[in-house]
This record gives sequence, C-alpha cells and structure tokens, in this order.
Amino acid sequence: MTSKEVIAVFGATGSQGGSVARALLESKKFAVRAVTRNVTQPKALVLQELGAEVVKGDLNDKASVEAALQDAYGVFLVTNYWEHHSKEEEVSQVGTPLSPFLLPFLAALPSLEGDVTKRLGVKHVVFSGLENVKRLTGGKLVVEHFDRKGEVEEYFWSIGVPMTSIHLAAYFENFLTLWKPKKASDGDYYTVALPMGDIPMDGISVADIGAVVSRIFDSPEEFLGKAMGLSAEALTVQQYADVLSKILGKDIRDAKITLEAYEKLGFPGAEEMANMFHFYQMKPARDVKLTHRLNPEVKSFSQFVSENKEALMGI
Repeated sequence: MTSKEVIAVFGATGSQGGSVARALLESKKFAVRAVTRNVTQPKALVLQELGAEVVKGDLNDKASVEAALQDAYGVFLVTNYWEHHSKEEEVSQVGTPLSPFLLPFLAALPSLEGDVTKRLGVKHVVFSGLENVKRLTGGKLVVEHFDRKGEVEEYFWSIGVPMTSIHLAAYFENFLTLWKPKKASDGDYYTVALPMGDIPMDGISVADIGAVVSRIFDSPEEFLGKAMGLSAEALTVQQYADVLSKILGKDIRDAKITLEAYEKLGFPGAEEMANMFHFYQMKPARDVKLTHRLNPEVKSFSQFVSENKEALMGI
C-alpha cells in the first residue's frame, strides 16, 4: 500500500485522461488510479508499467464508479460527447437529476450544505468542462458538445462539488485530422478552412494538459472553487497557415470561409461546428499566461507542428 493520496483518473486511456495520468505519475506526488473500461488494452498496460493502479470502471456502471472512488483524495473527470453524440447521455453520466447514473460519484463529494458521505470523501475534483453556450447566448447558439459539459459543470457547482473546472482551447491535434490543410481546386496551394475571419483562436496540445492538471492538484488552496480557461497561444487562421507553410515548405493559406458557408458544407455536425466557431469569435476566456505558469513547457503551435511534421507531410 502507498501512503500517497490517490487521484482517480477517469478515461485514463483517452487523450485528456492519458495526459493527466502520465503527468501525475511523472510528478510522483500522488498515487494514480487509472480508471478505464478495458484494463487489458495496450494503453492501460503502459500506465500500469509506469506505476498506475489500473482498475475497471465505466461512468454508466454504478458499482465500478464507487469502487474506483474508494479512498480517493482527488478525481480527474472528463466525459465524452463524441462517443455517443448525445448530450442527454453525457449529462446522465455525471448523475444529474436526468438519470441515477454516477450517484455514488456525487455521494462521494462534500457539498456546501455539509451532507458529506462518510464512506467516501473526495476532496478535489478537476472537471474538464466547457461553457454552456446556449445559456450564455440566450439560445441564439447551440453547441451541443459545449452545452452538455456546461450543464454538468453548472450542476456540480450548484450542489457544492469541491471542484476546479478547466475549459480547454481548441486542440492543435485537430490540424492532423479535421482541420488538415486541403489542396485548393484552383491552384498549387493548400487552404485551412476555419471560419474565424481575422479573430485569433486559442489552441493547445492535449498532451500538455496533464502537467497543468497535476499542478492544480498540487495547489488546492489556489484553485479549488475556480473555473479557468487554458490556452498555449491564440493565432489567426492566417497565422496558423503561416506556421504550417514555413515548417512544411508548402503554400498554405486561410480559405477565408464564412460562418454561413461553413454551416452549408454538409458534413455531419457542420451547423454545430459553425456555431462553435461563432462562439470562438466571441473570445471565450482562455488564459495563456496562467497556462504557461502551470506548465512552462507547454508547446506553441510551431513546436507542435515541428513534432508532428511527418503526420502532416502527406497533405
């Protein structure tokens, strides 16, 4: 048995959870309980080799959640909208009145009203949340994958969860997949089609999130009860394109696509993504200075592209 306080990391084999689990293991200040649905998958076995206690857990399985939280000091929690494309399902995972799922998770959390469950006693939850765009815009914009995290976060605050909520900037990793530059039809150049106009868009590599979360767990006196936006830097689409051009040696430009044109691209979720970019144009709070203070090694977009040059050379 270890004398270190335990942090239970839900979704430990996912991108965010994996980053957090690795950073906590590297810091050696906490014992890490990696919670995953498949304890024999390669990513789980790697975490085990690095020193994590790997346990089976599913946010829709009441007993496994309670077992994962047993004797835990802290929890990192991230839910995954894209796994099921359902706001209702995601909200249900965290035990709002919509569903009894994750009631043991909520029972483990001290509330401001003092109804602290004796059996469990999580002292610090770091929740990967986002803004409730629908509420903030009076219903003018609906961004489901933001809104459901926002609803969960608002619910957690309302019942007194001892929490720090982090709001992440757009992942740099999106440029390797969804936002990869595409060959222009009218010339020997490439375009990045993000409807941001000349407004800078915050970004961060998901791999750099873990070190930030580790520091948050180190400093509960500073961060408990707060929500914070994380960003490595904010660049315009043309600046993102310029970085790609310089490192890849290709002519890459801002496609200068409008929100209206983006919404009509026709791919699944185009309208929601257009609304997300519309919200990004409203400059939601993301704190570059704080992010760099918590993780001095956070990568710039230029560093990220350099490290992933091979993956981008095939455009």
